[in-house]
Parts: sequence; C-alpha cells; structure tokens
Amino acid sequence: MLRYVLTTVLALSAASASANDSVAELGTGGLILSRSDAVAMQSEDLFISPEKVTVDYVFHNNTDKDVDAIVAFPLPDISGNPEEMPAIPENQNDNFLGFEVTIDGVAAKPQLEQKVFALGIDISADLKAQNVPFNPFGDAAKAALAKLPKAVAEDWVNRGIIIEDTADNGDGMKSAYAPWWQLRSTYWWRSTFPANKDVRVSHHYKPSVGGTSSVSFFSEGQFQGSYAAYKTRYCMDGTFENAVRKAAKDNADGYPKFYESRIAYILTTGGNWAAGTIGKFKLTIDKGSAKALVSFCGDNVKKVGPTTFEMTANDFYPEHDIDILLLEPSDNNGGDAN
Repeated sequence: MLRYVLTTVLALSAASASANDSVAELGTGGLILSRSDAVAMQSEDLFISPEKVTVDYVFHNNTDKDVDAIVAFPLPDISGNPEEMPAIPENQNDNFLGFEVTIDGVAAKPQLEQKVFALGIDISADLKAQNVPFNPFGDAAKAALAKLPKAVAEDWVNRGIIIEDTADNGDGMKSAYAPWWQLRSTYWWRSTFPANKDVRVSHHYKPSVGGTSSVSFFSEGQFQGSYAAYKTRYCMDGTFENAVRKAAKDNADGYPKFYESRIAYILTTGGNWAAGTIGKFKLTIDKGSAKALVSFCGDNVKKVGPTTFEMTANDFYPEHDIDILLLEPSDNNGGDAN
C-alpha cells in the first residue's frame, strides 16, 4: 500500500471558525482500453493541481500487427440530490471538465456518450421524450421538470427518477420536483496502435475540487468527526497533525484557520492495459500555494519545488487511487511554509 505524507507548516493569525459547509469532489482518472493484451502503458506522466490535471502517456504495441481499439475516458458520475452539490467547474456544458486530448500531437475529436440511470435502470429515453436535460444540476433541468404532465411526474417519483423537494426560496416554503437520477458520461474514440511502435497520448482537464469552509476533522481542541476516515484516506501523520494543532492554538477561537480542498484521481484504471502495470510512472502534485498544507499517500515522494512534490516508480501497479487533501489558509496573513 502506498503510504507517504507530505506536510508543510505555517504560522496563522487568529480568526473565528466558520460553518463546516461541504462540497464533494468528483473523482476522475485516466484512459481505459477496450480489452486487449497487445498494448502496454509504457509510461505515464501525471500532474495534479487544484487548477488542472495533465497526463502524458506513451503506449506501445508489443505485437507484429496493428491494433485497432476503442479508448475511453469516463467522466465522474453526477447524482442529482438537492441536499448535495458536487464540485463542478463553472463550465456547465456537457464537457464540464473541459476535457481535451491529443494523439501524437494531433488534436482528437472524441465522441461523448451520455446515459441517465435511476435505481440502476437506464432512463435516458424517458428524459429525452420529455425534453429534460440530462445534467441534473442547473436551472434548465428544474425548468423542464416544472413542465412535466402530472401523470408523468407521479410516475417518475414512483420510479425514483425525481423527488418532490420542499424549500424556502425567499417567498416561503414551496415544493418543486428535483432530479434524483445519475448522469454517466464517457468520452471515447477509435485509435490505431501500429505494430511494434509507440503512440503518445496526452489529455488535460480542470479537476473537480471539493472542500469545506473550515477543517472538518478538528474541533474543540481535538481531532474528531471525520478524523479516522481522513487519516486513512490521506495518510495524515504526526507532523501534519501538529501543524493543525499549532494553527488552532494560534487562533483565539481555538480553531485552525484553514479551509479544506480535496482532489480525487482514479489511478487504478491504469492497470487495465497489457501487463497490468505502468512501465514508468511519474506523479507530480502541486499544492498551489506555498502557505498551504498538503497530505496524500505515496511512496518515495520528494519535494522538487516550493509547491510541488514528485513520485516516480518503475513497473508500477496502480493498486490504489489518489486522494489529496489541501489545507489552505483562510486569509492572506499566513507565513511562508517550510
């Protein structure tokens, strides 16, 4: 199991604690190949920051014959829920992550497949028949649901497609139909891997960054709440925890003056290629601000810049996904990180 924690310490001035509102990150990952034992992932150079994710691959066809295959990039599932809001970048169109791909330096035009599910059943045709957008978030879906015939709306409620949500919109409590379905989106394209040759594929996109307005695992002078889950997921160690304690002590209200940012990357799909391993793997994580704390699981990680950390491995088996926790100062008065 990958276990390594990077921590940086900074001094923070006093501030009052804010509510622990949370936004969920959507995990994204790499490319998936239609079943083939001929094409290996020779190398992967992965860069992750709060602003962008870039991945450069070199694939190699180990056979004497050309291989025609479908390569796919699944976007994270989006589940409609009026009580939760995923961290979706401001771009609200179908390509909400701004995904782009090149093959040997030439821009590709992947196709987008989108399906909608409720209770595990494909209900795409139902939404199309009523001109309801697939994306469960945004005003367009809500406006379309408001126009549903009563019989259709009642049927959809019974089938778990929508729910009746009651909320105060400023004019008192009112009820409206809200999406409860899941949107599944996948970019895919056909690619030819020439016999005994390399193919270079690059893609980039803006990640979904979740977070909270304060530290969710520390309150009243101690680690509690989601602490146990965080410690396992992000490999928080004693140095990291001491930095949080110090920040809490330096604040008159006794709360660490940070807000959380979280990034998830699905790395295990890299094992779907021939041999099940990545020949040469390089991971670079940029925490963005030199004043931030960062913690994640890794192996033989080195600090290579003021905000960047690097991990390399040969014949790497992607057994676990990557989860990154950033604690960023909630004002601009924090000292420089070590």
